[in-house]
Amino acid sequence: MIIAFFVNTPAQAHFMKNIIKAFELKGHKVLILAREYGETVDLLEHFKFNYFIYTNASNCSKYRKISNLPFSMFNSYNFLRKYKPDLLVGGGLECVYTALLLNSKSILFMDSMPINESIYVKTQFLLCKPFMDVILTPDAVVTPGSSKKSLGSKHIKINSYKELAYLHPNYFVPDDSIYKLLGLDKDEEFVLLRFNAFDSVHDFGGVTGFSLDEKRELVNKLSEHAKVFISSESVLPPDLRKYSLNIPKYRIHDVLNYTKLVVADTGTMITEAAVLGTPAIRFSSNAGSNDLGIFIELSNKYDLIYTYDNPEMAITKAIELINRPNLKKEWKSKKEILLNDKIDLSLFMEWFIEEFPRSFNESLFKTGL
Repeated sequence: MIIAFFVNTPAQAHFMKNIIKAFELKGHKVLILAREYGETVDLLEHFKFNYFIYTNASNCSKYRKISNLPFSMFNSYNFLRKYKPDLLVGGGLECVYTALLLNSKSILFMDSMPINESIYVKTQFLLCKPFMDVILTPDAVVTPGSSKKSLGSKHIKINSYKELAYLHPNYFVPDDSIYKLLGLDKDEEFVLLRFNAFDSVHDFGGVTGFSLDEKRELVNKLSEHAKVFISSESVLPPDLRKYSLNIPKYRIHDVLNYTKLVVADTGTMITEAAVLGTPAIRFSSNAGSNDLGIFIELSNKYDLIYTYDNPEMAITKAIELINRPNLKKEWKSKKEILLNDKIDLSLFMEWFIEEFPRSFNESLFKTGL
């Protein structure tokens, strides 16, 4: 079997790594098409994967990324046509349209309900929908009370999260040597702040995070209780730069595992913290009753995260949690409840891809669609 994976972001690199490794071990031909964006390529290098860079979005504006789409698809088609892949796996238009040009099958995985997101994400999905063969999402992406329960007859919902493809205990073993890298003693408490750049296509439509003053307030107040580190996608001002997290990017999950608290205005690290049993606070202008179902579930069902559309409420909650005794012990028991409820997503994806299209029909039967 010849399978092509589109890896556009660092999060997708983590999500696909165990799936790709499993197929390589089984002797399948695996092709990786990478977008040069953030630490995506660095991670693929660290995982010792061979890859082809089909597009570069390192310094592109949101609108430039959209206008580059035809050139990206030409590059991916030109690279793949000599291999004639059976199946293309990815998360967007490039994957679906390239599969169409190659007369191959396509599997999309998305960790949100695109019809509930910005007009740009919704439009991208509607352009994909007629041509994709199947779209997989976590079942929790469906917002409770929403009339939109499905993306149509090609939609399969999975009882898991994207982050459980690489942070499930079957794969992730925390390494406490991260304390040495951080210059800390193993009994020293620290906090991680994560700030988004809001330059991705899914950030179109006015999504905002912490202001510069609010970032300073977080740092000043939390520094009174623990060592503070900042992971930021955008350039920090000089007074905050000294808090920058300077570690190899592939060690970020060790940081998330051992930190006492995560405060962020982005989604992926919040979910990663939750599945690792680390208390997490998220601020987003999108938060509320219409928020992504995953954040609502992690908050309401598992009590692993707190999410707010008001930055001051997020800051107040952070101060409250950092002062709570036995915080991590409390969260560890909550995490175990979540892990008992959810499945290993890498194992599911491995089965679904290898057995496709039979797996599609079986999944439809199991979910009652």
